[in-house]
Amino acid sequence: MQKPKIYVDGQAGTTGLEIVSRLSCRDDLELLLIPDQDRHNDQIRKQFMDQADLVFLCLPDQASIQAVEWIDDDTKVIDASTAHRTDPNWVYGFPELSVEHKEKIIQANRVANPGCHATGLISIVAPLIQNGILSSEAILHCTSLTGYSGGGKKMIDQYENHKTEAMEAPQIYGLDLHHKHLKEMQAVCGLKHAPLFSPIVDDYKRGMLTSVQLPFNAVEVHAVYQQFYKQGLVHVHPFGYPSNINANAFAHRDDLEIIVTGNEEQVLICALFDNLGKGACGAAIQNMNLMLGIEETKGLNF
Repeated sequence: MQKPKIYVDGQAGTTGLEIVSRLSCRDDLELLLIPDQDRHNDQIRKQFMDQADLVFLCLPDQASIQAVEWIDDDTKVIDASTAHRTDPNWVYGFPELSVEHKEKIIQANRVANPGCHATGLISIVAPLIQNGILSSEAILHCTSLTGYSGGGKKMIDQYENHKTEAMEAPQIYGLDLHHKHLKEMQAVCGLKHAPLFSPIVDDYKRGMLTSVQLPFNAVEVHAVYQQFYKQGLVHVHPFGYPSNINANAFAHRDDLEIIVTGNEEQVLICALFDNLGKGACGAAIQNMNLMLGIEETKGLNF
């Protein structure tokens, strides 16, 4: 059988680099690598897209929108930007939402890869909405802690080569409360109101810890997650947690762990994962595997 041909458009960015690095180790795929001097030559980029069975778009939003116009309808596309995540013509790339949703990804030619912070909130909130535990009218408060690799090449360079004393402490950002992941959080979960969302970047490279607090019985909520997550790369930790939860505990892993703690009246729900794993590149490769009929977890770390 002929190996599927894969092209990564935007292979020099943080997400693109990691996808290329991971796929270069796969002997079941043919990775099409554009020469560095041609990365900004649209004509040559189009030629690579024409050769590919599946294209990853690791580009800014407008560049992704433009690139899609160049790609044949029969070519499979996974877009890592925010451009198509709420587009009804695209499938949202979170297979653990349901068996039916996973089947949509398998059949799709256009898949929008989830945002990292959105992955955390959706993994927590979607099961509660679908099971009628949480109202779609709820106004949620969510905090999400990320390593600095989530900020891309510029932020990585700042933290690793030009770090100031202020950067040694956690920094809340997105202070206008209009974070770019809010639209997909709201749409995918079916929320009537955008969450009140506070992202925080800290002085470590990889890892994400997203948390939501609710006035529910913690043991009962834990049981909901145990019933909901039975397939894919999201799993549920036994109730409670032995110590503090470290945001970098799942660095270099491609799965996500739901952690539920609390008491009879209040629950803390956390999603623990790698912002470049299940929050970006790992999720993209998981979706690629499904779209190409390959074992879902091939090439992934968990």
